Amino acid sequence: MSAPTSSATTTPADPWFQDRFAQRIGGAGFGKGTAIYKFELIKRAKRQALAEHPERRMLDFGIGENDEMAPESVRAVMRREVDRPENRGYADNGIAVFKEAAAAFMQREFGITLDPVTEVNHCIGSKTAYAMLPAAFIDPGDVTLMTVPGYPVAGTATKWFGGTVHPLPLVAERGFLPDLDGIPAGVLARTKLLVLCYPNSPTGGTATRAFYERVVDWAHRHRVVVIQDAAHIMLSYDDEPLSFLSVDGAKEVGLEVHSLSKGFHMIGWRMGWVCGHERLVRAFADVKDNCDSGQFMAIQQAAAAALADPEIPRRVREKYRRRLEKLVGVLRAVGFECEMPGGTYFLYTRSPVGAGDRVFATAQEASQFLIHELSISTVPWDDCGASLRFSATYEAEDEGAEDDLMAETHARLTRARLKF
Repeated sequence: MSAPTSSATTTPADPWFQDRFAQRIGGAGFGKGTAIYKFELIKRAKRQALAEHPERRMLDFGIGENDEMAPESVRAVMRREVDRPENRGYADNGIAVFKEAAAAFMQREFGITLDPVTEVNHCIGSKTAYAMLPAAFIDPGDVTLMTVPGYPVAGTATKWFGGTVHPLPLVAERGFLPDLDGIPAGVLARTKLLVLCYPNSPTGGTATRAFYERVVDWAHRHRVVVIQDAAHIMLSYDDEPLSFLSVDGAKEVGLEVHSLSKGFHMIGWRMGWVCGHERLVRAFADVKDNCDSGQFMAIQQAAAAALADPEIPRRVREKYRRRLEKLVGVLRAVGFECEMPGGTYFLYTRSPVGAGDRVFATAQEASQFLIHELSISTVPWDDCGASLRFSATYEAEDEGAEDDLMAETHARLTRARLKF
């Protein structure tokens, strides 16, 4: 007997299982959508520009990952540990060496005391943590507060579990901090999670101790669990890196999620950790037990070595500080209103409204123009006004190459006659 199908949503050309897909990923319409994700639009535009202008180098400011390998000292540990038979098995919720290194890092950098056994748990990159954490908290009808623009994974998972996402816009006028007082009472009554990210990706905004203190008080009053994304924490420029957990009472209301990708040049190693209140960490660990069997132990050993070296994140920070300062100078010289971000390796700035006789209705239109006409790649954000994100992770082997790339960027943008 053949499986039933719905003529309203399937066609004879569809596979028999077309109506078996879960509604969370599109149901019977899965795979049939025509909308194109903005990052796919960027990739297509870059391919076309390279094909039409092979003589013109693509100046890629859209890359969101470090442009150099992990330090040799870290790779040396990896080479050694990969040959040790004791590292061959499942790591489950993490090895003691890594958890102890993460706890020592939090103490050294932020003055935070954590029990490595109960208050730290590793994750296979921070992305997996944001996909798993809503499973520990969100029931149908619950709300997760998400700042926008931002990293959407926790929001996507919230919807998968039957919850709702309420956006908190981040605008320059508020220092890229969310308006917690503007949340409707009906939404707040159903809220279980508040997801923050500071230093903020993509805006580069940073949080103050006073803001975190207010968040702690607010979370206690409204019984909301806070998840702070600290992926860019070591890339802080306007002040010393500030951990949410360093604020009195923060560990009683939430978690902080760290990553070795951005601040340690360990993009692709997929290594991070969740830390905070013991019961919240345990909830994450219980979900994680049913989702993965842990990161390869040799990688955890190498990550522990990276965390033990305070010079690595300091060198990374100074590299991207230098690049961002140069980029700010170039963009301001051609009309962009921008300033040095407080953190991250991103520069988020108001998009041009036109170029020459061209008019741009959105940042996406401006981004496409820059790629097609100038071979300059950026990432558009239209969530809170038209803005472009420039990344300082472009490929350049030394400072001389950086200066050459900046000079070429200035020349091309000058020719474009951008309007703001």
